[in-house]
Amino acid sequence: MTEPAYLAQTRTAYDTVAESYADLLRDALTDSPWDRAVLSAFAELVGTTGLVGDLGCGPGRLTGHLAALGLDVFGVDLSPGMVEVARRAHPGLRFEVGSLAALDIADGSLAGALAWYSLIHTPPERLSPLVAELARVLAPGGRLLTAFQVGDEPRHITHGYGHDITLDAYRLRPDFVAELFTDAGLTVEARLVREPQPPHEKAPQAYLLARKPA
Repeated sequence: MTEPAYLAQTRTAYDTVAESYADLLRDALTDSPWDRAVLSAFAELVGTTGLVGDLGCGPGRLTGHLAALGLDVFGVDLSPGMVEVARRAHPGLRFEVGSLAALDIADGSLAGALAWYSLIHTPPERLSPLVAELARVLAPGGRLLTAFQVGDEPRHITHGYGHDITLDAYRLRPDFVAELFTDAGLTVEARLVREPQPPHEKAPQAYLLARKPA
């Protein structure tokens, strides 16, 4: 089967920026009380009795943060370069190369799934089967948390994290993402939209938390 062009584009871009991305965002949580609060709530709701997947984990900074909060967590990322950085930064955690569109995870095996800005490089018209895949791996009662930039316009990125790259990104409307979750059989429990934090954020940011019915 031929791989969609956007997957190859995303993998190549993040392989290119993996080292500099990790360096620039290493301490980003320190400056974002909103992110820390939402992740803390997610960790408390998921609890410490089940496995959690950081799906689209990048260099593993949030995987490490969730582990510090007591979760049994592992990471998956499309970019081998990102996974290499994550393994080096967090040698005690498990990281795997994989696609969110076809996860090598058994049905109903995760107590929690984090998709932190990892839906934003999939064209919106292709998101429905991807969200269904995230719902598939959740156990009954399991929770899915996602974060994304708010909007409805695509962006073509040619330079990022100090490198020339080619990457498409999509801002999303919370109602649209909530509908995707509902269509996948999930119940949206909470949503939060906040203003951008300068200097790096240019658009409002959203968080959605959903639960798979027991």
